[in-house]
Parts: sequence; C-alpha cells; structure tokens
Amino acid sequence: MSTVDSRPAGGEADPAPPGPPLPRLAPPWSARAARPEGGDLELVHRWMLAPHVAAFWQQAWPLPRWAAELAGQLAGVHSLPCLVSLDDDPVAYLEVYRVAMDQLAGRYPHRPHDLGVHVAVGELGRTGRGLGRALLREVAQGLLAADPACARVVAEPDVGNGPSIRAFLAAGFVAVGEVRLPDKTAVLLVYPRTEEDLPR
Repeated sequence: MSTVDSRPAGGEADPAPPGPPLPRLAPPWSARAARPEGGDLELVHRWMLAPHVAAFWQQAWPLPRWAAELAGQLAGVHSLPCLVSLDDDPVAYLEVYRVAMDQLAGRYPHRPHDLGVHVAVGELGRTGRGLGRALLREVAQGLLAADPACARVVAEPDVGNGPSIRAFLAAGFVAVGEVRLPDKTAVLLVYPRTEEDLPR
C-alpha cells in the first residue's frame, strides 16, 4: 500500500472551518453529544477499559480524566464526542473531528471541510456481526448530510487493527494509502461524496 501524498491541496486554504457537526442519522439509528457526567461518562469510561477497545485507543484512563476529556472536547471546535444508539440502545462511542484542525491535516491533501471519525463499538459481543459495517456507513452518510460542504469522511485506524479496517472497507470506505502519525502507522480510509472526491 502506498504512502499518501502529503502535499497540501492548492487553492483551498480555509483559516476557520466550522466545528464538526453531529451526524444526521436515520431511524433506528440516532446520535447525540456525549455528556461529561452521569451515565454517559460512566458508559464511555467502561467501554474504554474493555480490552478490545483499550488495545487500539490506549485511553483506559480514570473516570476523572475522561470527564475532563469529554468536557474539553465539548468546549472546543476540534472534535465532538458522541454516543450512537440503535433502537435507543447506545452501541458506540464516536469522535467526529475536523481534519483541518487535526494532526492528520499535514498527512494528505485535505480539504477545509473534510471530517474524520474515531469509532469504538463498546461491547465485544456486538462486534463481528455486521453492526460495525452498518454503523460506519450510516455515520459517513450522516456526516455528509450534516455538512453539505464536506466532500469526504476519513478514518485512520492502526494498520494492525484488521477487524476495524475490514469493517470500514465493507461500509464503503476506500483505502488510499498509509499515513504515519506520532503514535501509529495508520491506513487512511476515505468515504467520498463522489468518486472524484477521493484524494489523489
């Protein structure tokens, strides 16, 4: 797999892209911002301690640190922490981020409105059954619907996270190369609005 061209996209500078939106999901799916207290905080904290999540997120932090993390994200414009539910049952933790404000920005020719996603399916028993594939497709389409100026949704799972990569590919994401980040080498996966929106 090739390494993605990291040259910036010419003529597309945007000094202040808007913060990331909440994905617009169709029933039986729904999404809402994750609160930094109460049941939301406890659920995210528990999921992050699960071995299948902790192995790749590496954020098995104490409860107070997760409270601060969620509060910090909600107070800023870089990323938005969300809980995604199926039939009103929370199934995944999602962080939607604006690529232009992220460390990924220098790794491929991004556009000002590109959105990225980090996804954790909290319960191991829900993985490997097609839920991840359906979730990722719904989230990608929901983000494109929420921001008409966004032409592509990206993800960057660790090259060693085979189950996650397979789920993204099955959901319609396209692998366009590898990117080297400070904490990992990742596969850059893109869900484009049209085929012409894939980075070259």
